[in-house]
Amino acid sequence: MTPAELIAQHGPRENMEYDVVVVGGGPGGLATAIHLRQLAIASGQELSVVVLEKGSEPGAHILSGAVMDPRALTELLPNWQQLGAPLKQAVSSDEVLFLGETGATSTPQWLIPECFHNHGNYVISLGAFTKWLAEQAEGLGVEIFPGFTAAEILYTEAGAVRGVATGNLGLGKDGEPTGHFQLGMELLGKYTVFAEGSRGHLGKQLIAKFKLDDGCDPQSYALGIKELWEVPASQAKPGHVVHTAGWPMNADTYGGGFLYHLEGNQVTLGYVVGLDYKNPWLSPFEEMQRWKTHPSISAHLAGGKRLGYGARAITAGGLLSLPKTVFPGGALVGCDAGYLNAARIKGSHAAIKTGMLAAAAAFDALAAGREHDELSAYPAAFEQSWLHAELNQSRNFKQWFKKGNTVGTLMTGIEQWLLPKLGIKSPPWTIHRTQADHLYMLPAADCAKIDYPKPDGKLTFDRLSSVFVSNTNHEENQPAHLTLKDASVPVAINLAKYAGPESRYCPAGVYEFIKTDAGEDKLQINAQNCVHCKTCDIKDPTQNIVWVTPEGGGGPNYAGM
Repeated sequence: MTPAELIAQHGPRENMEYDVVVVGGGPGGLATAIHLRQLAIASGQELSVVVLEKGSEPGAHILSGAVMDPRALTELLPNWQQLGAPLKQAVSSDEVLFLGETGATSTPQWLIPECFHNHGNYVISLGAFTKWLAEQAEGLGVEIFPGFTAAEILYTEAGAVRGVATGNLGLGKDGEPTGHFQLGMELLGKYTVFAEGSRGHLGKQLIAKFKLDDGCDPQSYALGIKELWEVPASQAKPGHVVHTAGWPMNADTYGGGFLYHLEGNQVTLGYVVGLDYKNPWLSPFEEMQRWKTHPSISAHLAGGKRLGYGARAITAGGLLSLPKTVFPGGALVGCDAGYLNAARIKGSHAAIKTGMLAAAAAFDALAAGREHDELSAYPAAFEQSWLHAELNQSRNFKQWFKKGNTVGTLMTGIEQWLLPKLGIKSPPWTIHRTQADHLYMLPAADCAKIDYPKPDGKLTFDRLSSVFVSNTNHEENQPAHLTLKDASVPVAINLAKYAGPESRYCPAGVYEFIKTDAGEDKLQINAQNCVHCKTCDIKDPTQNIVWVTPEGGGGPNYAGM
């Protein structure tokens, strides 16, 4: 049945009204909600805020390295230490390595660019931080609904956003209601803030509908694949931060690794691959496994045990790809817009800061009796903020690396090391991108096939055992949330021309080409494996795959990540 038919038969949908509806319970969405309530309490005004979170609890779907810059958090909650924020391990040392196949060159401390210096930052579990941030929000009177997906944007007759509808529950695979069917609910707000993270399902629709990216460089993404390990106490180096470039990437493919020592003998590590890579034979998951075998990395893990796994797309285009962030009735914050600083490999501080800026604009608008209009004060405040200055300094980072890793490394050194020493805060030049990531892929026949080694089950692993430790689960009898515009395209084009890249770029084994009983090729979609990374929605060369929201609470349940 169509959504309209379901509403006609089982409706109308119930609705709840709020001053502000926030979609997404990550750092950006929670910071928005917290600051709204702070401003309301300080002024003695009534103001209602609700946060929708598709994960089973706040933090369940959150994934990042993560080294956190606490600057924005200190602005949001100056007494965060007294409140028990889980920022316990300060960075103690930085190491930047350029890897060859077997050896490594360590960058002298005096040559490390400022963007890779982490003095004053903290190695954290972003999931634990997000859970704590949700507790602070609830303590201020914010309502949080975990396990509910925002599946549909609702509009006024004039075309302004007036809220969202949650997804229906209890639909079978055929789209028909089962005995457990429940119609979604409408959450209506005078303003709606979207904080879904990278490649947000609804944010993507808003950018297209309101043409928010007109005049911007095409957005660029990367895929980050992460593992959490426990290592022997004798090998623990609490607060030690390692970043790597070079092997196993070739000279024209963007990628790099990170390895951070947490407290409690834990190590968080991962590999990031730019989704503008050209060779369809490349597998980001396999590259991450191969990277771990380098002596400079495996030495940190010897005798250890893998505890967790996850993957997430990263919005990496920076300031030049940043869309307009406001539209009638709402705003985009955090990685839903693309505020991550790829040069620093940090986005949580930007999400918190932009959430605060959007909250301030919404609060002032509500105090003035406005609703459903554009919060123009938000982007204006961003342009005057320290975050804009930070992103402006790094605006060319990803663009330079499109010219090759040698050029990218050289120009990053000039822009992030030399120019600041000369007192120049922002590069006097600007480099632009012209193509979306999916357009870079070349035909498989034009590229060298990559043969990856088999996993050993101790240091390196396969996809399915990795998905198992991500605690991913979906209700199997529900409509597939990985949809195809045209079911013939995967075989007729993707397999024929690109050797079926979806079977390699997906880090969870969702896409698999199999033979039917008649001996014909067929794409099998194992949607229950999906970790919600959104890579397929970004990298599919034909843009035929569309990620939509599954039932709330489905997906990964990251622990300690």
